Parts: sequence; structure tokens; C-alpha cells
Amino acid sequence: QVQLQESGPGLVKPSQTLSLTCTVSGGSITTNYYYWSWVRQPPGKGLEWMGAIAYSGSTYYSPSLKSRTSISRDTSKNQFTLQLSSVTPEDTAVYYCARERILGTADYRGQGTQVTVSS
Repeated sequence: QVQLQESGPGLVKPSQTLSLTCTVSGGSITTNYYYWSWVRQPPGKGLEWMGAIAYSGSTYYSPSLKSRTSISRDTSKNQFTLQLSSVTPEDTAVYYCARERILGTADYRGQGTQVTVSS
């Protein structure tokens, strides 16, 4: 069974870069043909797909966040990382990492981590 675990700071100051890591166990992030994604849920709102990195290393981003988002991976550690720059309080959310067989449709998801943007 695939398990995903998010890690990173729970508090980020405005204008800084949010950085989160997802550690995957029970499966390799290079296995054909999966995507490894980040989604978030702001308080009182629905899930928002942010982007993904494919088994091949190709990346895909939500158009609304593309200018501020970067997803990378460390295959030696079976981890992938989200960086979101120039954060504002509107980026406060629970952030999840997930595995997708089809972009935008997760079959496994981490438990989520709360990130608050505040000075």
C-alpha cells in the first residue's frame, strides 16, 4: 500500500517561499505511469489542484499558480517537493500530496499538513 507523508513548516511569513516535502513509501515515484501531485484546501473552500511531477520527471502546473509554483523530486529519497513563492495569507490552507493515475484524480493522498501564512 502506498503511503504519503507531508512535512514542512506550519507557519510562513508573507512574501516568503513555502516549501513542503512529500515522502513516499510502498511505491517508487519513478514507477510508470503515475503522477505525484500537490493539492490544497483553504479554510471553508474546496480542494485546489496545484501541480504534479510525473514518473518521467515532467512537471505540470495549474495555470493560476504556475508563476509561483515549482515541483521537484529526489528519487534517491523517494521524495518530491513543493515550493510556492511570494505567499500571502490567501495561501493559508491544508496542503496534501497525492498519487494520481490521471492528472487531477488522486488514488492515494497524505493526511495533509496545515500551513498558515501570517506575520
